Amino acid sequence: MPEQTPEISSETNKIIPIIIIVAIIALGGYFLFKREQPSPTMPQAPEQPAIPELSSQPSAEVTSMTTEKVITYTDTGYSPNTLTIKNEEIVTFKNQSVKSMWPASAMHPTHQEYPTIGGCFGSTFDACKGFLPGESWSFKFDKTGTWKYHDHLNPSNFGTIIVQ
Repeated sequence: MPEQTPEISSETNKIIPIIIIVAIIALGGYFLFKREQPSPTMPQAPEQPAIPELSSQPSAEVTSMTTEKVITYTDTGYSPNTLTIKNEEIVTFKNQSVKSMWPASAMHPTHQEYPTIGGCFGSTFDACKGFLPGESWSFKFDKTGTWKYHDHLNPSNFGTIIVQ
């Protein structure tokens, strides 16, 4: 008895090209969308001015220098969540979490709330890259006001700096 090969219906012949076209359009859209999204690790950090080291001997120059405040980044977010400082003080963001952090001015993703223009997106208050666990980044606040910030890599972690 001869073998019979099943015939493909004309309806199936119409559906297969439609499925192929839809798949091509979906893949094209995926790659187009993926290409247009900026990678959070692409921007390079601008050079930060060196923070002078303080001598162990007090002097008039040392006492007139700005002081440093610390915000710690942990697995639960920034601590303290709100920090009040004086104008011209330096805030150091220390990463003590198990993941990278990227401190930046609010609002995500434009980083334009702090009023000095520069950095990699909008404001100079932007680390412009992620910092690994154990690393830190410092910023000198020279504008009075209330400045919100966030972790660009995890925008649900945020805080506030009040500069008086």
